[in-house]
Amino acid sequence: MIVGSVAGGNGGSRIRLRRLGVDTYQEAVVYMHRDCHVCHSEGFEAQSRVEVALNGRTIVATLNVVSGGFVSPDEAGLSEAAWRLLHANDGDVATLRHPPPLESLGHVRAKVYGRRLTPSAFAAIIRDVAAGRYSDLQLAAFVTACAGDHLDLEETVSLTRAMVDVGERMAWGPGMVLDKHSVGGLPGNRTTMLIVPVVAACGLRMPKTSSRAITSPAGTADTMETLAPVALDVPQIKHVVERTGGCIVWGGAVRLSPADDVLIRVERPLDLDSQGQLVASVLSKKAAAGATHVVIDMPVGPTAKVRSAQAAHELGRQLEQVGAALGLQVRVVTTDGLAPVGRGIGPALEARDVLAVLQRHPGAPADLALRSAYLAGPLLELGGAAPAGGGERLAMEVLGDGRAWAKFQEICEAQGGMRQPPVAPHRRAMPAPRSGCVVAIDNRRLARIAKLAGAPQSPSAGVDLHVQTGEFVERGQPLFTLHADSPGELAYAVEYAISQADTVHVTEDA
Repeated sequence: MIVGSVAGGNGGSRIRLRRLGVDTYQEAVVYMHRDCHVCHSEGFEAQSRVEVALNGRTIVATLNVVSGGFVSPDEAGLSEAAWRLLHANDGDVATLRHPPPLESLGHVRAKVYGRRLTPSAFAAIIRDVAAGRYSDLQLAAFVTACAGDHLDLEETVSLTRAMVDVGERMAWGPGMVLDKHSVGGLPGNRTTMLIVPVVAACGLRMPKTSSRAITSPAGTADTMETLAPVALDVPQIKHVVERTGGCIVWGGAVRLSPADDVLIRVERPLDLDSQGQLVASVLSKKAAAGATHVVIDMPVGPTAKVRSAQAAHELGRQLEQVGAALGLQVRVVTTDGLAPVGRGIGPALEARDVLAVLQRHPGAPADLALRSAYLAGPLLELGGAAPAGGGERLAMEVLGDGRAWAKFQEICEAQGGMRQPPVAPHRRAMPAPRSGCVVAIDNRRLARIAKLAGAPQSPSAGVDLHVQTGEFVERGQPLFTLHADSPGELAYAVEYAISQADTVHVTEDA
């Protein structure tokens, strides 16, 4: 029944809560019956934003109005995200009311119509975004308005600062704090998980907070989570770094630039990753994590995220300029983005490649090891562990003599214990349609195939690539193998892979 109902006004109306078990990812959703007294008294309609208050906690949720027996007229059902945010228990009685007017939405409208936004405008928007006051529709409007080249340098700096200011900041005391980030777009590019133990094994400090996948089949946090816990809080992260010199954790668990995690939720289905927002996303996390020196890996290739040398130059300059405005020393390293790195694409398959390199298996992907050493080199030189020009060689030595493997195990144990990555129960090899030479591999199509197979939501799902560019293959020879947790996902990925026969492009054997 409705408890102590107040018909409208600022007092709101009270109603019993029910946990529905509906997964809406990170979006808070409230479900109410169309005959609910509170719906009528408060004037709520479908897609209304509703403030839900319980025991001193308040969230703003999107209303879905339902019929039938899904929820009864005397209760309000909550999605899993809303339930977690409120720390609710079945039968709790909450107060529902209209939220205060969202004043910052006026700035979003202004941006939609092409106006430049001031630092105070970005600050107001990001405060509301981080507080969960924006619906996904409103977030999509903001993301889209800023997409492409719609943010200039000053706006990007303002957005980045606003994103840092609404979250926690980690402090590490005097001395350098090293970090590394890839702008993405290259499947299997899991170099961070090799670079961190290399750098830490050389006595330098590298607390790495990583993201989950946005538009890719795996992020570093997704891959690391198949080997060790990554959802650590700030005291736990500091303990790990003090003990080992490094960590590889999920930044979203510690509210470092929390608005970025909210925006990522919308960018993922929109498949949008604009330059200004990419810069703000990367550097806000680095600044919040307490980094002083950052190396940015920028893969460049026709099917990578950055497709040309000119685009790489423009993005690199913006990263360095925004970094300088935030007090970060940023070094951008342009790398080959023509083809995937390693063999695995998907969390567990990428983790397998990382372990193979660390454990010095004879069949370990050499390109992953070489690329990791190339990127670790500047960090080792910045930190004073190697002379100028000597960082890459030192990194290869640390990978080759077992010091990196020992340090990685130490980090995993400190984060909560090392485990074995899962193995997919369903597989299907995709054969070469003709004999000939592999002349190109389409990064975007291969990533999409891995996602259709279930990655990263299914950690064991993805693509195991068997060939490299320049290699000769016979007709019928497996080019790659699909891995999936269910027959349906496997069939879905196979259907798309067959329709995209030149994902791995083989020229006719003359």
